[in-house]
Amino acid sequence: MKILLLVLSAAIAYGLGGINGAIVASWMTQHKDVRNYGSGNAGLTNYYRTFGAVGVALVIGIDIVKGVVAVLLGGALLGIVGQPTVGKLFAGFCLVLGHMYPAFHRFKGGKGVLCAAVVAFVLDWRIGLSLIGLFALVVLLTRYVSLGSILAALTFPVLVWAFGYTALDGLLVLLTALLIVVKHGENIQRLLRGTESKLKWKKSAQG
Repeated sequence: MKILLLVLSAAIAYGLGGINGAIVASWMTQHKDVRNYGSGNAGLTNYYRTFGAVGVALVIGIDIVKGVVAVLLGGALLGIVGQPTVGKLFAGFCLVLGHMYPAFHRFKGGKGVLCAAVVAFVLDWRIGLSLIGLFALVVLLTRYVSLGSILAALTFPVLVWAFGYTALDGLLVLLTALLIVVKHGENIQRLLRGTESKLKWKKSAQG
């Protein structure tokens, strides 16, 4: 029964993860594929750098809704066997995996940061706020979105353990965090070389 619920949760969360907000918004508002521009990443940062603020709310809205649905459904399914928190975090891992490597978008998606933030908030608002605060502080001080994302991701499992969740809960979050760090591999190399792009505020798309 538990294995069946895990498989069902994984399939739904992965499928929802593949509904990429940046791809949908770029087609709807720009009639373009965001993956053909900038860094080629189907994420909020590359969307904003490429097209500006137009459509950003749609990107965020889609990724938040799909994340909330996936995590709550995972919690409900595993709640049947008395493990709702494990269900939420397992679904969260599969959601991020689906967002990064969506089968119906040629396995080319985003970096999962916003999805992971949604998982954190649904799990525990205190953890969610702490991670957003850390991310915002790092970005404000350095203007490196990638650095803020990486540090927030690595802090996520630490906070889960610090707030008294189980070792298994922390392990599931750690796996999610490692996914995000690995996906930021090129950003890490550029950060070390001092060639990483800094965030610049803009209102509209170029050209």
